[in-house]
Amino acid sequence: MTGQMTNSSSQPIPRRPLGKTGEQVSIIGLGGYHLGAVQSRELAVRLVQEAIDAGVNFLDNAWEYNDHRSEEWMGLGLQGRRDKAFLMSKVCTHGRDKKVAMQQLEESLKRLGTDHLDLWQIHEVVYENDPDLHFAKGGVVEALDEAKQQGKVRFVGFTGHKSPAIHLKMLAHDYPFDTVQMPLNCFDANYRSFEQQVLPELQRRGIAALGMKSLGGDGQPIVYGVVRAEEALRYAMSLPVATTICGIDSLDVLRQNVKIARGFKPLTSQEMHELRARCRPSSGDGHLELYKTTKKYDGRVGREQHGYPPPEQLPL
Repeated sequence: MTGQMTNSSSQPIPRRPLGKTGEQVSIIGLGGYHLGAVQSRELAVRLVQEAIDAGVNFLDNAWEYNDHRSEEWMGLGLQGRRDKAFLMSKVCTHGRDKKVAMQQLEESLKRLGTDHLDLWQIHEVVYENDPDLHFAKGGVVEALDEAKQQGKVRFVGFTGHKSPAIHLKMLAHDYPFDTVQMPLNCFDANYRSFEQQVLPELQRRGIAALGMKSLGGDGQPIVYGVVRAEEALRYAMSLPVATTICGIDSLDVLRQNVKIARGFKPLTSQEMHELRARCRPSSGDGHLELYKTTKKYDGRVGREQHGYPPPEQLPL
């Protein structure tokens, strides 16, 4: 596949409201984790630039991704394009206090080359005691308020991939989150379902849902032939979400996803039902969503703060 995409080469990528914020975001977003894991800084910069030029305005990142390389490389790609991007990064206190959070914010801003984030989210709320730690006096939630007051952050939210129950514990505090990020795909409905348990609550409150892991985290269901990449992505995009964040590690994958987004037509209710049913025999035990059932996707920093061994000492 050759040539660079432009917005004028085809219909634009559709945008959706970001909850009650008044913002409009592209129906697919560029994931920050994979960006920092590509083969070179030059490729990462080109991915950011080409994504934005194609009409992808939602950019995802986190303070801890790839030892901070993801933010650094995204910052380089954003040069001259910051005003075209809705930029999100995540604070990675993992239970530590507001002071740590505010220091991380300053570091994220510097690496990303900006004076503010459009969205700042609490990263990886995946341990049962995380909600209590985050809402404790002097915790990270107080940092969200302070950052907004300082004008360094416009909107706030939280993310997690482990359990709908933990998400609901966060929401039970009735804090005015603008966004919540979670795994949403055609396998999720059959095991610890965020779609069934969390998404309706977000809709009720007018909180924007951000979908991730549309292909099951590392594409295993596609490799196993359970679903095709396009139908899995279309399912995730057909849910009532503001955007579906995609892990993109090559120009071919970027161009494939942009093509799907530009020509996107939501699946019908019947088509979604049939796809869930087709996935049920393979996904009812959670083995296609290892981020729910194992520690494989739990980040190093969070493991350290919760007293778990680093990934290389723990098989899953």
